[in-house]
Amino acid sequence: MNVARSLLEAGAPAPFSPAARAAALSRLLTTVVERREEFTANQQLSDDAVDLMKAAGVYRALVARRFGGDEVAPAEFLRLIETISQADGSAGWVASFGVSAIYLSALPLATLQTIYAAGPDVVFAGGIFPPQPAIAVPGGIEVSGRWSWGSGSPAAELIGVGVKVEGAATLTTSGAAATPANAAGLPRTAVMPRERVSIVKNWDVNGMKATGSHDIVVDKVVVPESWTFIRGGASSLDTPLYRYPSMALAAQVLAVVALGIARGALDDITAIAGGRTSITGAPVLADRAYVQTGIAEAEAALRSARAFFFESAEEVYATLLAGDPVDLQARNLLRLSSSHAAKVGADVAHSAYRMSGTTGVFTGHSIAQRFQDALIVPQHAFLSEGTWQSAGRVLLGLPTPPGFP
Repeated sequence: MNVARSLLEAGAPAPFSPAARAAALSRLLTTVVERREEFTANQQLSDDAVDLMKAAGVYRALVARRFGGDEVAPAEFLRLIETISQADGSAGWVASFGVSAIYLSALPLATLQTIYAAGPDVVFAGGIFPPQPAIAVPGGIEVSGRWSWGSGSPAAELIGVGVKVEGAATLTTSGAAATPANAAGLPRTAVMPRERVSIVKNWDVNGMKATGSHDIVVDKVVVPESWTFIRGGASSLDTPLYRYPSMALAAQVLAVVALGIARGALDDITAIAGGRTSITGAPVLADRAYVQTGIAEAEAALRSARAFFFESAEEVYATLLAGDPVDLQARNLLRLSSSHAAKVGADVAHSAYRMSGTTGVFTGHSIAQRFQDALIVPQHAFLSEGTWQSAGRVLLGLPTPPGFP
């Protein structure tokens, strides 16, 4: 497997000025709104939409400056994903995997230099669970299997899959001393070029229909050990961004999608409230008491969840910038505020749907689509009901599962 050649042939767009990036972001937001039905029918975003994400800086945002990336603060990246999600939930979900630059930073430096040799705008996607058996062979590990939930995989240049290595007691991690192949219960990920992978297009769901979260199939691909890493393991980079809790950030980038969707849903209901007339002769939505109350309650709930969410992110990053370690309780607040944001985002989108009456029930209406998309976010394992219990256990000083917080 010649990984370097595959990546260098793929190429990458040249860096853009802030004005050019802003223009690309504007085009992206317009595109995902105008072509929502097309993307939904195709079960994935188009390649040109992903190219606009690259031009807007989505995939270089969390790449280290030493590799030509922006290395922005986590909260800055989260606000970018929130903005995209406000236009369309599926687009925000796909863009959120720009966070993969943090995962990939657990690879050895030499591997990272190869990955970013042609530029920082590398799209990474993959499927982790359930980890599939891999066999230690000369030159690395031989990987075969099938993984679900490969969001954004059709447009990726690199694919990662979860593996359990058989026939080898240890593997190195990030060029460091040998460590258990499944350190601390976290899965090992094997990284390979997209062309070595088959994508089975089977994404048929109620919400997030355009995320391209298809199945990934790999057949006897040999992956060098230096192209594997522990997801959530220590980074090979040592600037503050790469000391930020990676598993918490993985939850945050998904949770903020719900915040963006919810804001879009409130914008929608506000826009139609003054003009919708009822076939029964009832007052326009804006003149109905339950809508007035509902809008106020939803606005307060969304702003409160958002404040907790970004406050937690900014406080942790400020701690890292000061050179101090992030304690367990601070990491727990990152996870707790993420689960809360996902839940509140879904609740607010539901409130907007209820307030819309019969207007919002039609499949093609944006309120209906936002409602369906928002409901998916708290279903994710990083944000599901079990994460509330785990956060409570931390607050109570009890042991928690691997990878949390």
